[in-house]
Amino acid sequence: MAIDAAGARAAPGVHEPLIAPKDGLSYVRGTTDVPLSDATLGTFLQETAKRFPERPAVVFREQGIRWNWREFAAEVDVLAAGFAELGIVKGDRVGIWSPNRVEWLLTQFATARIGAVLVNINPAYRLAELEYALNKVGCKAIVSAESFKTSKYLEMLQTLAPELANATPGQLQAGRLPELRAVVRMCDTATPGMLCFSELVEMGRERIARDGTAWLDTIDATLSPDDAINIQFTSGTTGNPKGATLTHRNVVNNGRFIAQAMRLTEADSLCIPVPLYHCFGMVLAVLACVSVGANMVFPGEAFDPRATLAAVSEEGCTALHGVPTMFIAELDHPEFARFDLSKLRTGIMAGSPCPIETMKRVVSKMHLAEITIAYGMTETSPVSFQSSTTDPLDKRTTTVGRIQPHLEVKIVDALGTTVPVGETGELCTKGYSVMQGYWGDEEKTAESIVDGWMHTGDLATIDAEGYCNIVGRLKDMLIRGGENIYPREIEEFLFRHPKVQSAQVFGVPDAKYGEEVCAWIVLRPGEVATAEDIQAFCQGQIAHYKIPKYIRFVDELPMTVTGKVQKFVMRARMIDELKISEQKTA
Repeated sequence: MAIDAAGARAAPGVHEPLIAPKDGLSYVRGTTDVPLSDATLGTFLQETAKRFPERPAVVFREQGIRWNWREFAAEVDVLAAGFAELGIVKGDRVGIWSPNRVEWLLTQFATARIGAVLVNINPAYRLAELEYALNKVGCKAIVSAESFKTSKYLEMLQTLAPELANATPGQLQAGRLPELRAVVRMCDTATPGMLCFSELVEMGRERIARDGTAWLDTIDATLSPDDAINIQFTSGTTGNPKGATLTHRNVVNNGRFIAQAMRLTEADSLCIPVPLYHCFGMVLAVLACVSVGANMVFPGEAFDPRATLAAVSEEGCTALHGVPTMFIAELDHPEFARFDLSKLRTGIMAGSPCPIETMKRVVSKMHLAEITIAYGMTETSPVSFQSSTTDPLDKRTTTVGRIQPHLEVKIVDALGTTVPVGETGELCTKGYSVMQGYWGDEEKTAESIVDGWMHTGDLATIDAEGYCNIVGRLKDMLIRGGENIYPREIEEFLFRHPKVQSAQVFGVPDAKYGEEVCAWIVLRPGEVATAEDIQAFCQGQIAHYKIPKYIRFVDELPMTVTGKVQKFVMRARMIDELKISEQKTA
C-alpha cells in the first residue's frame, strides 16, 4: 500500500514544524531539519563499516564473539553469498526462529543485502502458529535454533515436515509447508534434510573467494528503499497474527531518529537484553547503533537480570534498553549493588507503560539520567514519539515524549474528528514509518490504514506543548455503569503503595454494572497484603468506581517473550474463576 506522507518529506523551511499543537487541536507534526535517508539496509551497514572500520561493533558474550564494524560487515557479506548460493533471490521470504544469537543478527543484514525479506518468527510459537506464519508469507527458507527454553524448534519443524527425513538439503518438498525449500539449523550437528549454518557460511566463503563481493553491490544497486525487507507478526488477542510488512525506508530512518533522540554516537556501547525478533531489539537497538557506529552488547540469549547487570558493568556500557519489568528485575536483584553502572547515561524504556516510580529509581540508582521513553507499534516501524535526553524528569516520567521527525499524529474521536488538546481519543500516525500493509491481507490493511493514517488502537492525549500520554488501549478501556475507566490510571496509583511491585488492571463482566474493575498485583519480595488493605489505600484517593472490586495477588504476571503483559489471559482466568459469563455484559 502506498504511504500518503503529505508534507512529511518537504525540505527544511517549507513549513513550520508543529512540535506543539496549534488551534487547540490534538495534531502535531515532526521536524524536517534532517532529511530522510534513501539507504537500503545493506548500504546502511556498509557505510557505517567504512566510517568506523576498527571500532567495536558486536559483542555476543554468551557465544564469545567480538567483532569490529569491518569484521561484522564482512561476515554479513559471507552469509549473504551463502543465501545466494542456496537459491535465495530478491523478494524471497526467509524466516528466522531463534533467541538472541549472532546468527540472528547476521541473517537480518545478509537477507537485506540480497533483497530477501526477513520474517521474524516469535521464539514462543508452537506448531499451529509456526505453520500459519510460514505458509501465510510463503517462506522459502528458515534459519532455526535447535531449541529455546521448552520449545523444541527442530522437532516442531520435523513434525510439520516429516519429508525432511529423506530430503536433500535445500530441496524440501513438504505437504504442509509447500513453499519451504530449505531448513538451516544452528550448531554444527548434521540433521537429515537440513543444512548446518556453518555449511551455509562455508558456501558463502567459497563464493566470495571465487567472485569477490562486487556482485553483491550490484544486487544492492537494484534495490529500492521502498522495497519490503521485513515481516513482523503482530500478536493479537484474537484471530491469527497479522504480518506487518516493513520497508528499508521504514526501519532505516526510524533507527536514525531513535539514535538522534538518545544522543547516541560511535563512542557509546548499548546493552541489548531485549529480543531481536521484536522491533525493540531489531530497530530501537540494532539499527539505532548501526546509524551512528555504536557498539552492540548482547548479554545472553534471553533476558536475565544478573547477566544484564554484568554486561553493563564489565563491558562499560553507556546505554541500556529494556521494558519496565526488566528494569524492575535489575533494580531488585539481590546482587545489584555489586555491579558498576557508573558509565550508563542513556537508553530506552518502552514496550509497555512505564511506572513513574520505576523511572525515578532507574534515573537515581542506575545513573541513567538521560534515559528516554519511546512509544510506537510494529506497524509504524515502530517509534512515533520519544522523549529527549534533556526533557524535564516529570515529562520523562509522565509522557512518552514528543513526535519524531517527518511524522504526523492526530488524536481522534469515534467519528474520526481531531479532538481538542488534552482530550482522550485514538492515536493515528502518518508518514514514512507507516508499514506497507499486512502481508496478504488487504482487508485488514484497509481497516487499519485510512488515507495514509495508521489507526493504532491506542488511547492517548497530547498536551499544549506536544507531549503525548498513552492512556491505554481502546480494547482495554472498561465501562462500569456508564463511566469510562482507563486501567493505566489505576495502575499508576496502585504502584504508589509501598508493598506493590507491579499491578495490572482490567475489566471483567458484571451483570449490574456491565464491567467491574479487577487488579492483579505482584508484591515486593517479603511483603504481605490483603485485598482489603489495597482497597483501603484507594479510599478517598481515587473515585469509588475505579477502586478494584476483585484483587488477586500473584507471583508473576502472564507475559509475552518481549515482556508485554497479557491482560486477555488474566481476564479469561478471572472469568473462569468467578464463573461469570461474557453474556452478562449485554
